[in-house]
Amino acid sequence: MPLKPEPTTPFHSVQYALRVLETVSRHGDGVTSTQISRKTGLPADYLTSLLLTLRREGYVEQVTDGAYVIGSSLLLRGAGTARRQALEEKLQQSLARLRDSVGAAVYISRYVDGEVRVTQYADGPQTPAVNEWVDFRSSAHASAAGKCLLAQLDRNGRRDHLARHKTPRLTSRTITNEKVLFSKLDSQPATVPMLDLQEYAVGTVCAAVPLTAGSSAGCLALSLPIEDAHRLRSAADTLNRRAAPMLLSLAL
Repeated sequence: MPLKPEPTTPFHSVQYALRVLETVSRHGDGVTSTQISRKTGLPADYLTSLLLTLRREGYVEQVTDGAYVIGSSLLLRGAGTARRQALEEKLQQSLARLRDSVGAAVYISRYVDGEVRVTQYADGPQTPAVNEWVDFRSSAHASAAGKCLLAQLDRNGRRDHLARHKTPRLTSRTITNEKVLFSKLDSQPATVPMLDLQEYAVGTVCAAVPLTAGSSAGCLALSLPIEDAHRLRSAADTLNRRAAPMLLSLAL
């Protein structure tokens, strides 16, 4: 019986994508969508959408007879420095497309060596990046990206972080109480974007979704000026749907 995918969960989407890529890689001369569906157990309608995403990201290509083969994004992957550069370029291209799609500055943040770090971002004249008026490393309790990363840590990890970075009130909406903050993090569904409604900065709203590869906590986030707050929910939903290709890049 075919699987029932959970398309709102990036992790599950990546699992299915990896299964498809493994199937395609075993057929150097190409494999049809019907064959892929039969070998992976994925329903045809879900597979069609997934293959479109994989084609857009360059992970598979469709040849003249309609069959699928491994795409240039995978064929060009090397090792060591070359691989890291290829990954960064791939992520930057994906971020630029996502920025244009959601009409907002977008960011990839990671929790590295006990600190919140923005590792890549894409902004533009019409989609300015958020003004980092307080170091992101010291404001995880207030920003959508920071809270999303903290939510992926266990309680000891969170307590360790807050022992090194206090929870000052940045705006009237900032959560400063550790117990309240932890309760909010624990009650946050993994499939629902984390929001920051002027908690980090007056005049800015943000959203973030988990982007976890292996044991490393990460997230994909966006920011909007308050005058565009009415677009936050729809932009966050798009962010959530588009997280899978980013996570797939990190997983490969």
